[in-house]
Amino acid sequence: MCKILLSINPEHVAHILDGSKEYEFRKIKCREGVDGIIIYCTAPVKQVVAEADIDTILEDTPENVWLQTEKKSGISAEFFFRYYEGKAKAIAYKLTNLNIFDEPKTLADYGVSTAPQSFVYVQS
Repeated sequence: MCKILLSINPEHVAHILDGSKEYEFRKIKCREGVDGIIIYCTAPVKQVVAEADIDTILEDTPENVWLQTEKKSGISAEFFFRYYEGKAKAIAYKLTNLNIFDEPKTLADYGVSTAPQSFVYVQS
């Protein structure tokens, strides 16, 4: 199995860490066999702050994904639909077993040299 390392805005990372955001939304689905997410907090933090397992991956129209995730999305409907504007499908990774690091890690700890625009695969 492997994980994906995601670059996530500090505001959204804060919502993941406080439990109000249980879904991470993307426009592109990762390949099969990915079982976890490595959470890289973008500038100004620029560190890997946590990892989580993927419980489920939802893939449907933005409207249907929103109906299933809105209560634990950690974002507003306006933000969600602006993100998916013009897109036929939305991807939502449901996070579980969140492991928040006492000491943040660097990208180099995962063999990654630069923060990904979308995501990068990392072997478990």
